[in-house]
Order: sequence, then C-alpha cells, then structure tokens
Amino acid sequence: MTLWTPILVAAVACAALKLVGYAIPVRWFERPRAARITDLLTVALLGALVATQTVGDGQGLSLDARLPALAVAVVLLRLRAPFLVVVVAAAATAALLRFAGWAT
Repeated sequence: MTLWTPILVAAVACAALKLVGYAIPVRWFERPRAARITDLLTVALLGALVATQTVGDGQGLSLDARLPALAVAVVLLRLRAPFLVVVVAAAATAALLRFAGWAT
C-alpha cells in the first residue's frame, strides 16, 4: 500500500459524502430542530478552526502573538466594530508584538 491509497480512499469517501448530502430531501433541513443544529454546527466548526489555528502547533501548543491578536479581535467584535477594522487591528497587534520580540 502506497501513500496514494489512503488519499484516493479519502477522496472517494468525500465525494460519496457530498453526493449523499444532495440525496437528502430539502424538507428534512426545513424542520426547526435540523435548521438549529446545522446553524450551530457551522459556528462550532469555525470556532474549533480558529482555536486550532491560534494556539495549535503540530502536536503541542504555541502561545505567541496570535493569542493577543485574537483577544483584540474578540473585543472589537463585541464592540461591533466593522470587520475590516477588526482584521487590521488584530494584524497590527500581532505585528507589533512580533516586532517588539515579545511573542515570536
């Protein structure tokens, strides 16, 4: 078995899963409970991605300039700042911290 075998199996499984999604009747997703679950699942997956990309580093944790930048972004989002302002402020925070040598 080469490296390509699991890659091809995963590709076929993803394509099959996508086709199954098209086969599910639309009325199943129109139910209030299903709609609520799909909405919350999207938010949970996005939150997990942000957390993993912020503090994850391979098999360990990396606490660097990304964490304070994320904190700045959260505060600005809670204050309902425009999204562009949030992104620029978080990037500037990370850049300034890295420039200062505090969190590389």
